[in-house]
Order: sequence, then structure tokens, then C-alpha cells
Amino acid sequence: MDIHRCRFVPYPPSTINVLAFSHSHISKDQKTAPPRLAVGRANGDIEIWNPQNGSWFQETIIRGGQDRSIDGLVWTQDPTEQDAHGRTIIGKSRLFSIGYTTTVTEWDLENGRPLRQASGNHGDIWCLAAQPLLSHSQKELNGTSTGHWEGQSLIAGCTDGALVLYSTKDEDLQLQRILVRPSAKKAKIISVTFQDRNVVIAGCTDSTIRVYDIRNGSNLRTMSLGAGSKGGPKEIIVWSVKVLQNGNIVSGDSTGELRIWDGKTYTLMQRVKGHKQDILSLATSFDGSTIVSGGMDRRTVVYKRVGKGKGRWAEVGHRRYHSHDVKTMASLEYKGMSVVVSGGPDASPTVLPLRQFGMENQRELPFFPQEPPLRSAPSKRLVMCFWDREIHVWRLNKPGLESDQNRKLVAKILIKGEANITSAALSADGSLIAASTTTDIKLFQLKSRNAEEGDALRVTKVMVPSSFSSGARLVQFSPDAKWLCIIRPDSRIVVVRLINSTSSATIHPQFSRLSRINRQVEKHVLLGGLGSYDRTITQAAFSSEGRILAVSDLAGHIDTFVLSGQEDLSQAPPALVDEASSSSDSSDGEDSGSEDEGAKTQLIFGQQWKHNPTASLLPKLHSAPTILSFRPSTAQLTNGLTKSPIATRHNPNPVSHEFQTGEDRLLVVTATNEIFEFEVLKGGLSPWSRVNPITSFPEEFRKIRDLARGCIWDVSGAKERVWLYGAGWLWMFDLSRDFPQTMDTNVEMNGTVSGKKRKRNHGRENTSGAGSTIPDRELGTGISRKMQRIIHEEVDEMEDIPFHDKDAMHVDSDADEDQSSTLERLRRGNEAEVARKGVEDSSTGRQWWRTFKYRPILGICVVGEQGGSNTGPEVALVERPIWEADLGPRYFGDQEWEKGSL
Repeated sequence: MDIHRCRFVPYPPSTINVLAFSHSHISKDQKTAPPRLAVGRANGDIEIWNPQNGSWFQETIIRGGQDRSIDGLVWTQDPTEQDAHGRTIIGKSRLFSIGYTTTVTEWDLENGRPLRQASGNHGDIWCLAAQPLLSHSQKELNGTSTGHWEGQSLIAGCTDGALVLYSTKDEDLQLQRILVRPSAKKAKIISVTFQDRNVVIAGCTDSTIRVYDIRNGSNLRTMSLGAGSKGGPKEIIVWSVKVLQNGNIVSGDSTGELRIWDGKTYTLMQRVKGHKQDILSLATSFDGSTIVSGGMDRRTVVYKRVGKGKGRWAEVGHRRYHSHDVKTMASLEYKGMSVVVSGGPDASPTVLPLRQFGMENQRELPFFPQEPPLRSAPSKRLVMCFWDREIHVWRLNKPGLESDQNRKLVAKILIKGEANITSAALSADGSLIAASTTTDIKLFQLKSRNAEEGDALRVTKVMVPSSFSSGARLVQFSPDAKWLCIIRPDSRIVVVRLINSTSSATIHPQFSRLSRINRQVEKHVLLGGLGSYDRTITQAAFSSEGRILAVSDLAGHIDTFVLSGQEDLSQAPPALVDEASSSSDSSDGEDSGSEDEGAKTQLIFGQQWKHNPTASLLPKLHSAPTILSFRPSTAQLTNGLTKSPIATRHNPNPVSHEFQTGEDRLLVVTATNEIFEFEVLKGGLSPWSRVNPITSFPEEFRKIRDLARGCIWDVSGAKERVWLYGAGWLWMFDLSRDFPQTMDTNVEMNGTVSGKKRKRNHGRENTSGAGSTIPDRELGTGISRKMQRIIHEEVDEMEDIPFHDKDAMHVDSDADEDQSSTLERLRRGNEAEVARKGVEDSSTGRQWWRTFKYRPILGICVVGEQGGSNTGPEVALVERPIWEADLGPRYFGDQEWEKGSL
């Protein structure tokens, strides 16, 4: 396989402004949905991450828009209720945001759109906090019998000094009252938190922390921080405030000091100077034993109590995990997980161990989306990338051609409107581009210009009927560019027929709305927690012949549809059916069954999309699929039908209802890096997948923590290879060979469990949710010279196993590539020898191969057609290192310099 290593794609990272967990800690008697992490970015995007026992899966992205920014996020949970049958309805989890305006927005996670908004006559909202949940003892003391509402209200601090209370009662969002009017000084309230359900702690810009009672708006106490340092501003800015479990207050300010205040007397207890510049963010453990701070000096500092008795707070360690300001933090302690997630302008969320700080490594999550924003057209050697409201298309030159550059930007599209692009697709022949937002779908045709006009492509807009142009979360072309699959924001499935010619492209006025299998989810489950959010469709894939469509959701369900009939362009279209009148779902978002399919799928040119008869036989996976990919067909394309129906006088254009056959093996990779292959027309695992469960895969692969993001197939000649890649790894598996069977004794060949319950760590060590455990030989005590030397040492983590397959990999790079020296090869000789024994066989070739030399990988796409019988595909591997991005100015302390100034 030929690899072009590319770094010319200008995918811009967006600053992380805020992080918020739906629950920082969940008690045993508390019923709630599994926690989620919301990441708010400067471009208006909100990412929803599922910690999933340390897998950290980015489930979905709620796209923002022009001049929008997410500057505050909070979660609330409605009170738990009982339905008429006595079943418990878990309180609904709700997400709210602010963006330096006077508006608070609630988001609909199921549709990825704003649900409702509220604002008032006050200044721009700078900070937002949610009222604590009512504890079990408080429910007994102040329960519903006394008329107290058990839900969570919101408190907002404004730039004019106002403190505003918003109510979330009765599944609504309303301004309840303004607790504190703007003062004469107009000191900004820029940090706020609750001490208990009635007392609010507000950090201000005038060197004070104010304490208010939300029941009457009275000022209980004003705590002064004094004057600023000599030579600096007179007023101290309190950037962050937190409350420990015992009620004590923790503040971080612009002097770089951490201050601990007594929660009863509101007096200063201790000051700790842990930063050289402003402390911007704070996080605490649930039991109040650990405090973590992040600052403008890029430091992350951990504090614990030292000494006998109550002791005093002291810094126990600090490191620079970020290359820029540590702007925000959030902590989570749940089912063995104990982590702190931090973020800032360097755009990558960093997961730090909380309980096991110093015993485990940190982990950096990718700053780009889980679904790679790259598409390609191999026949035209085009590569497309999209972000925000821009689409760029490059053409890569063939190797060996004399040219000043090996690529050229041939098209650039700016999407009109304010909404960001949710999805974009490029047809395999390079003639069509589809782009969607939450409100619109746009289609463009690409045409070659004349020789005098250069290599640039002419972009022509194609009219999209208003009946199905109301936005989408996902768009996907079939390989033959005849069909366009549209996944609506509410996860409804629509398939439209494209009529593409050299002169112009049009869209058939009819569309087919496909219904998923009714999974029989009880209504009391859909009404609570996250509702039907887990039924959100995140993946869609066509078979190589364009005759099978597969979609998957966050719950792990896979639905498949098959194209029936033969194409007959002489068929007249039936009467136009409005999507709104034919797309009504059953109540509470449940999917309709297949019995009403005929009323929703349309006959288009003698063909019709129908449910796969064996779709219900595919099992529910334990985690959400991250990759759906059909094997490319190696057989000559045939229609698979026995014969065409005979025309009669009364039926001159007969319609065939037979299903078209073809390659139906679907590769599925899940959020826990489990790999399955299904024969979707038979409704079961393929023979290869039945013999090769995940427990038989190489242990090194099972230990990988970064999720798979995409795959490339190599079926040239007689090969059956699939190349999987994540943000920092590339792995090849030969599906024509079986792995050595090293399964657990409790797991049978078909994947079922016999005896004890199966533990699904698949070779991973049990950690607190961050990185791997630090080996004992590398542990240091205290902040010693040895630890400092390890921190700042440049460590080469690139790994490569030498191999000699002539068709395995060739690199044609437009960037300098690090080459391992002979000494480094010798150092890794033992490891390489062991790896070769596991992957090579002298008679049949390589079984698997891997490398970690490319990072971070934005995506990989095919740019050249399959060559000879053994050459394999030609691909472009796009890297997007954060150090090449423009992150703006940052703080530099003593003996620190910009790289460019050296």
C-alpha cells in the first residue's frame, strides 16, 4: 500500500472554553443515567463524550455557528417520579449553556438543536451554576410534603454585577427573579457556585468573594482578598470558586494563589502560592481530600492535606500537561473512575488521574471529531476536507510527475448562513458534493474547467427540493453516486435518487423514508434519563455495489436495508408525497415497525428500498459502533436477478420485487475496539468472525486505548486486508487468516459466556479512567531533579517494526519523516523479533502489522485506484499536529522562549 503523508490540510482547532460532567459523583442510592462529558468550544460546538470505563468515546457533536461561542455549560437532573404503574422514571438529564450574551439556552440532545431559551433585563452572563441535587436526608426533611421543589435551579453571574436565578421547573426554562441588582461599582461576577441549595458563592473582579442567600437575595458575607501585588493591578480577579464537601470554600485568583476559606465563619484559613500567573480553573474530589488547579502558566497543580489531624493544604506535585492556558477543569468519580479532565486553547481534552495521581499517566484526547472530516474521489485523485462553514478540495498529483507541488487546491466552497457544517460527502467519481447543516442541505456539482482556465474545478449549485432540505446530521453517497442517504437531526432515514449527467445534476422529486426496527423500548425508560438519545444514528454505510444500506446508533443496534427491483428509467414517478405527512413517528420517538413500510418507501425508477428480511437477526452490540464498512466486491458487477418480469398490455412497465445480491460482509468496530464481521443478508457473523473473537486478537491491539476512527481495504490480487487507524496508530489485519486461539476459558467460540460473567476489559489493565499505570521503576518521589529531568526530556515514542513485504507500505511524504537509526533498531530488536513471530509466517506472509509513527492522524482516504494485482491502494494519510496550529500568544516564564525565536 502506497502512503502519502500529508500535513497541508488546515484543519483549525477550536479552543475549549468549558467542560462539564452530567454528574461529578453518583451515590449508590441515586438513580440516574450514566455520566456524560460536555465540551464547549469557541466555535459554538458542543461535544458529548461518554467516559465508558475509560474508553472516552465522542458520541456526537452539536454544531454551532458563526459568531457563536459556548462559554458556560451545566447539567441538571429533574426529580425522579413514579408512573401510573408504579415504575420509576429516572429524572431527565438536561444541558444548558451560555455564550456571553443575556440568554440561557437548553439543548435537545436527541435532535442536536436548541430546545428553548430564556433571557432577562440584565447584563451579559459570564458564569453559570446549577443548584445541588436534593440529598436523601434533605428529601425526608424538606420533601414534597412541605411544598419544596426537588429540582435544580440555575444561578447566573453577569458582567454588570447582577446575580440572576433561572427556574427549570416543569420541564421549562424561565427567568425567576434577579437576586442582586447591579452595584454602583459594577463589579463583574465571573465565577459562581453553590455552597448548599440556598447559599451561593460569587467571585468578583473587585478583590471580593460575596455570599448570597437565594431565598431572599440577601448578602450574607463579603470576603476580601486585599490589594494586588506590588507593581500589578490593585484589584484581584477571582477566576474560579469551588466548595468542598465540608462546606469550606476554595478560590483561585489572578495572583496565582489558592485560598481556602472557612465555610462557617467565611474567614481565610490558608493561602498557597502554586502558580506564577493567574489560576483560571479548579477541580476537587468528592470527598474534599484533593484540589487540582490549572493556570495561565500552563501548570496543573495538585494539593492535598499534609500533617497530623486536619493538617494544612500543600502542593504535592505539578506538571505542564498543556501547551497553553489551562482554562477549564471538571472531575468525575464513578464506578472506579476517578479523573480530572482539563482543556484550553490547545483544544485537546486531557484526562488526568485524580485518586491515582502520580501512579498513572495522563491521557490526551483528540481535538478533531470521531468521524474523520475527510472524503476522497479515487478516480479523480481528489481529497476533500470540511470544518465550520468551509469545504476545501485538493487534487494530488500522481507520483513521478514533474511538478512544483504534489497537490493543488482546486475548489473552495463557503456555505452561506450561520450554521456550521454537520456532515459533508464527496461522490466516488468526484462530480458531486453534499453538505448539510442543522437547517439545510446543499448539493454542488464539480466540473472540469477548460485548459486555459487551469486545473481548478467549476462549482455549480444544484437545486434541492424543499421537501427534504430541512437539515441533516449525516449525509452519505452510494458508491455509484445514484443514491444519497440523509440522516435527519432526529435520526429519521431518508434516501433520495440522484440523476447525474455531464451537463447538470438533478434530484428525483420522490424520496424513500426508511423505518428502523421497533426495539420495544418501554415508555418509562424513554421519558427519563437521556430519553431516546441513545437511538441517535451516528454511522451509515453503503455496500460497494450500492445495494445494501446499514446504519447504527449509540445503543449498539444495526439496521440494514436492501434495494429491490431493476433500474428502469422509463418508469413514471408517482404522485409527490410530502415528507411531513408520511413521516410521523410513534409517540416518544419510537421507531415504526416494518408493517407500514409500504406507505413510506417510494418506487423510484422501478427500484425500492426495503427492510432486509434478516435485519432483526443482527444482535445488539455492547457499545456503539465507530466504524461501519462493507468489504469491497472483487466479483464482476451483476444485477443478481434471475430475469426481468414480462411486460403485458395492462402492465407495460412491470416492477421486479426481487432483492439484488452482492458482497454483504459488513465490518463493525465498536467504541471498545471490538471487531465483528456480519453477513447481513444471512443475519449472522461471517465464518471469519465466528472463528476470531476479540479475545484471539493480539494483546497489544486489545490494550490500545485510542478508538478506531476509520478503515481502508486492500483486496488487490488475492489479499483480504483491512487497515484500521486511530488518532495515534495504524493497524493491518489479514482477514484471510485466523488468529491463534487464546480465548478465556469462560468464553466459547461463538462469543457466548459459560459459567462466570465475562469481563470485557479485553487485555486492558484496570485503571481509574486516565492513562496506563506507571511502572514501579519509573516512579519518583516528590519534585526531585530526577522527576524534573523526566518531565522535560524529549522522548521518541514512535514505534515501527521492520518488515520486508514488497507490497506492504511505501511512503511518499511531503513532510520530513523521522528515520530510526541503527542503534535504535538494535535497542528494539528483541521487541521487533517477538512481534515478527506473532505476525509472520514464511509461507503465507504477514498476519498483522502495526505502527505508531504517524500522529495525530486526522484521517486516511484512498486517492488512487487499485493498481496491479499486488500493489494495493494508494492512500493519503493526513496528520494535523497541534504544534503546527496557530494558537495565539501564551505566557512564558523565566528561561522560556518561543521556538521560533531561538
